[in-house]
Amino acid sequence: MSARRALPWLVFLAGVMLALLAGSRQAMAAGVVIAYAGFCAAIIGQHRRRRAARTALTNQPTGEDRPTLIAYASQTGFAERLAMQTAKALQGAGLPVQLLSFAELDGARLAACGQALFLVSTTGEGDAPDSASGFARRLMSGAAPEGLRQLRYGILALGDSSYARFCAFGHALSGWLQRHQAQALFDMVEVDNGDPGALRHWQNHLSALSGGAEIADWERPRYGRWQLVERRWLNPGSQGAPAYHLALTPEDASDLDWTAGDIAEVGPSHAPEVVARLLDGLALDGATPVRCDSRATTLAQALATRLPLPDAHFATMAGLAPQQLIDALPALPHREYSIASLPADGRLELLVRQTQHDDGRLGLASGWLTEHAPVGGHLALRVRANRAFHPPADDRPLILIGNGTGLAGLRAVIKARAAAGQHRNWLLFGERSAAHDDFHGAELAAWCEQGVLQRIDRAWSRDGGTPHYVQDAVVAQAASLREWVEDGAAIYVCGSLQGMAGGVHAALAGILGEARLQQMTETGHYRRDVY
Repeated sequence: MSARRALPWLVFLAGVMLALLAGSRQAMAAGVVIAYAGFCAAIIGQHRRRRAARTALTNQPTGEDRPTLIAYASQTGFAERLAMQTAKALQGAGLPVQLLSFAELDGARLAACGQALFLVSTTGEGDAPDSASGFARRLMSGAAPEGLRQLRYGILALGDSSYARFCAFGHALSGWLQRHQAQALFDMVEVDNGDPGALRHWQNHLSALSGGAEIADWERPRYGRWQLVERRWLNPGSQGAPAYHLALTPEDASDLDWTAGDIAEVGPSHAPEVVARLLDGLALDGATPVRCDSRATTLAQALATRLPLPDAHFATMAGLAPQQLIDALPALPHREYSIASLPADGRLELLVRQTQHDDGRLGLASGWLTEHAPVGGHLALRVRANRAFHPPADDRPLILIGNGTGLAGLRAVIKARAAAGQHRNWLLFGERSAAHDDFHGAELAAWCEQGVLQRIDRAWSRDGGTPHYVQDAVVAQAASLREWVEDGAAIYVCGSLQGMAGGVHAALAGILGEARLQQMTETGHYRRDVY
């Protein structure tokens, strides 16, 4: 704490001590006054610092791009703190931001921003926070502002699942935006009592919004140790980027514990040549012993897990001892992948597509998993529950829609349905070419023969003629899809957010109507795991 911040609290403590040691009523009164003055000064200082921080984040130069609006509705201050962290993360990735309370939000600002992130708490039995009550009364109960149809948005909803109306204000805001045809950037992220896994999921979305920028985790995941036992190239000859089937086994067998639909959080590492460049730039020996994440390791292995050091900072960091260097560098952020297997398979399986930057570099996590991590070597990984994509407990019909590596999450759900003897399942899957991109085609064919899949419709976008995507297959099967939904079917969508998810949603809305689709969302009959 700085001397300036500490002074009011020292005054407060001095007053308390004077009051406790006072020998007279006058001295005690004087001590109480001094303590109260110090306390007031400290509180005023805190409010000033918070206002200054908000102002610094709000008044950013925007250049030619409109800033991303970050609006918070906070009752206890938690949503405000997360909003400030969100703003700093995007700002650090080079994006302009504007930070506002819902008390400052009006229709004109909302319609003009283009892109918005809302971080909202629910208070009491499903009410909006006090600061958002005016917004709820003025806007959500009246006509929508002009231009809302062009708004792209994301919602982080904070709540407590012990209450009947969990995250109610977040759901009300989401429903209002959807009714007025604003475009969701991703599905609403629900946070139960500050769940760190849900907050890491929000950070993963922030990284995607900022073009894959390396945004450090606000809270470090507690990874387990997993061995990479298989890596198989699924689409040689494809026009698309290479996609791989990976299999991992845990060092601790108790980690084989998840439900279909859950997410693997992977702690990536740099490629060996990146680490070598860092060591050369710092003139350090990679074999030097250090401690990293509470484990003894070498400097080279520790640097592989840290955010890269810009070349311009080599001079300022070069004087640090190896341990000081590791302590100073933040850890690489995690990446998320849908799990493609069940614990009964004895291993955790993933479908990962390589990402390649414009300069030819592979993406951090996809490059690590598909090329640099040695088969037989160990990875850092933990499983995060994703209850929103768990398969239904009953025997309702299931329509599964996805593309590309989104087959991973759908595959696990199909496996769970097969194990439960629930065979009324329909898969609609899109990829580029039947000859090269038929991921797990033999397995899918076997499920059709066994009756696990009652039907399967594939869409190949590069096999001649007009490009044909999975949303086109949905439209082509409109009559059958309506029949399945009338029979109580749930719809599960997994795959790319850009293109596929929006296209499928529009196709479903055209077939079933927006109101029916919203109702299915609220009852859990329409679920998505998109990224």
